Amino acid sequence: MATAITVAHGDGIGPEIMAATLRILREAGARLDVEPIEIGEAVYRRGVSSGIEASSWDSLRRTSVLLKAPITTPSGGGFKSLNVTIRKTMGLYANVRPCVAYHPFVPTRHPGMDLVIVRENEEDLYAGIEHRQTDDVVQCLKLISRPGCERIVRYAFEYARRTGRKHVTCMTKDNIMKMSDGLFHRVFREIGAEYPEIGKDHMIIDIGTALVADQPGRFDVIVTPNLYGDIISDVAAQVTGSVGLGGSANIGDTIAMFEAIHGSAPDIAGKGLANPSGLLLGAVMMLVHIRQADVAAAVHNAWLKTLEDGVHTPDICGERTSARVSTDGFADAVIDRLGHAPTQLTPVAYSNPPVVSNHATTLLPRKRAAKAMVGVDLFFHWDEAAAGLAERINAVTNGALTLQMITNRGVKVWPNGAPETFCTDHWRARFMDANGDGTVSHPEIIDLMRRVTNGGLDVVKSEALCTFDGEPGYSLGQGQ
Repeated sequence: MATAITVAHGDGIGPEIMAATLRILREAGARLDVEPIEIGEAVYRRGVSSGIEASSWDSLRRTSVLLKAPITTPSGGGFKSLNVTIRKTMGLYANVRPCVAYHPFVPTRHPGMDLVIVRENEEDLYAGIEHRQTDDVVQCLKLISRPGCERIVRYAFEYARRTGRKHVTCMTKDNIMKMSDGLFHRVFREIGAEYPEIGKDHMIIDIGTALVADQPGRFDVIVTPNLYGDIISDVAAQVTGSVGLGGSANIGDTIAMFEAIHGSAPDIAGKGLANPSGLLLGAVMMLVHIRQADVAAAVHNAWLKTLEDGVHTPDICGERTSARVSTDGFADAVIDRLGHAPTQLTPVAYSNPPVVSNHATTLLPRKRAAKAMVGVDLFFHWDEAAAGLAERINAVTNGALTLQMITNRGVKVWPNGAPETFCTDHWRARFMDANGDGTVSHPEIIDLMRRVTNGGLDVVKSEALCTFDGEPGYSLGQGQ
């Protein structure tokens, strides 16, 4: 029986590479019932701010599978990323990006490269929660949750176990973001203990990214928060020879989306220059997901044979290129090689996955922590020096909450700040309990805010300071 899938042709080069991909799948015997939807630029122009209409959501819920070509997302303004919207709305928490070198047929400095990046796909800075708070300062909230960490880390270890991979590396920046990235690292250690047969280690993301670019052969599976995973997977894909070769799976508990990792490249749209390989390899992952592993292997091996025969699109041409072809010409070459396997590159073989997966939502048991509010941070829009702000605050407070410090961009500037510290107009004032009982009430915070605003100060944000089982749930100021 044919499997129903939702297909979005996308923007820029999307329609070209989707047409090529679907033609290859059809000729390979893929059993598909395609439901096309329109998303992206055309939908935005019709006044739909999300870029996707209700009928398209209905199709996706009905089929549970989306094959999506790239969507254009403007930089620095305009509409929100539809890619992120789909991933978050549909709960597609795991982004899986294999990065493999095809030496010597695709030029690369790292012929033995074969790694997989498993990227958390729903939270982190990609929550996209941003505010302009003063003339000088905007903020973006980085949200990391324990359930989000547990799900992606467990997925990474289960993926390694299922695919026969031997090592999982966690990458974070928890030497700086000790609470958010620290949580991700801590969960990695906790869940990793359940997989003694799999090697594991942790790296700081900056040196980790450098090593992915310079020594990718030392990695097997990498698991990382959202933003880091997006960056290093593009680095890794380019290191293989071309970011155009990267396919991607976005996996949730009930719905999955498959795509290329590259963008819509509107500058080459309609010129026949686009490489359909990334989307095609995403489609191969889709075929395995929908239990058509036989067709997935046939397509993948024909694609490998095409590379091996030197039939290349312009982005991967090199010394081994025998024929430089267009998007459609590349699809024709893959179709001509269906039923054939590579002789120098390693042929692939796939098996259908289990009907029921056991890695989706298993969460570690935990109890709710004892939470106590012990202070508050108020953020002010203030154009003068820290000492003047402290003086104004202390003139109107009533003593229930004591001003402990003022920071600017996280650095302590009062009391005893350094004269060299550059300051903007965005200030954090930390207030702690002054009554000696160690707790602060909401009415006390409300009274404090009333007093400082009545005193002419501009409060742009507040953050309660709490302890959890006696441990501080907030960071110190730099220099505190």
